[in-house]
Amino acid sequence: MKFPKPHTLQQISQLISCKFVGDENFEVLGMNEIHVVEPGDIVFVDHPKYYDKALNSAATIILINKEVDCPEGKALLISDDPFRDFNKLTNHFKPFTPSSSAISDTAKIGKNTIIQPNCFIGNNVTIGDNCVIHSNVSIYDDTIIGNNVTIHAGCVLGASAFYYKNRPEGFDQLKSGGRVIIKDNVDIGAMCSIDRGVTGDTTIGEGSKLDNQIQVGHDTVIGKKCLIASQTGIAGCCIIEDEVTLWGQVGTTSGITIGKKANVLGQTGVTKSIAGGKSYFGTPIEESREKLKDLAYVKKIPEILKQLKEK
Repeated sequence: MKFPKPHTLQQISQLISCKFVGDENFEVLGMNEIHVVEPGDIVFVDHPKYYDKALNSAATIILINKEVDCPEGKALLISDDPFRDFNKLTNHFKPFTPSSSAISDTAKIGKNTIIQPNCFIGNNVTIGDNCVIHSNVSIYDDTIIGNNVTIHAGCVLGASAFYYKNRPEGFDQLKSGGRVIIKDNVDIGAMCSIDRGVTGDTTIGEGSKLDNQIQVGHDTVIGKKCLIASQTGIAGCCIIEDEVTLWGQVGTTSGITIGKKANVLGQTGVTKSIAGGKSYFGTPIEESREKLKDLAYVKKIPEILKQLKEK
């Protein structure tokens, strides 16, 4: 998430009332999670396990809960609670703005696009040409939808990320200030949920087709011409490369990559990154030929035990 204009390190430190290390005029351009950071971004870290990863990332401003040596060319924001202060920055730069109408005055809707009754279209939403948005679809703020897109009834685009910190008093949610981007020629079936990015974008690539009742987690990027069947659940921060097929009830863990033209059979649990161009099945996931061989061997166990008893 980029800020509307550059800020200085001192200005950011004043917004969250924390100390800083570095030039007070050090330029701050935005804030992002570690997997999408760029120079000029703030990244937060609040666990020693991830200090080195954050300090050595592309981010040039690290919001951290310990005074450490500052890497050359970077700056630090020293906070007793980086999670809390990252939320403060999201609330400041991307505050929730209530809507007063079903279709926001700031929404841009293209030529020949049809919006069926009972839809909600939030602030700063952009919808391209020749789209059909069926009834009871909710499109949250800042979503971008391309041309020739069909979204069936009951879908929700842009809900908050499922991202929480466990505190003694209960779960604390990391605020979502990112977007959903739907490219051209995408079809989305009924009752799908596509969460917005925390600071970046959740993206559905051109020509991809989603069946009914699919969940796509925050910051996930789905490539071009993917085919995803019903009841699939894709966790946050995944990369689904071009022309991947995910059959019914596939589930993934977060942060994995599914390679180009991979074919994942129904009810598979994708617990790790997998290479493209192959077929996969089962939990834990394996290439489908190997998994089916294993299952065939399992079926032979009673016969083998019987033979052993007879000897």
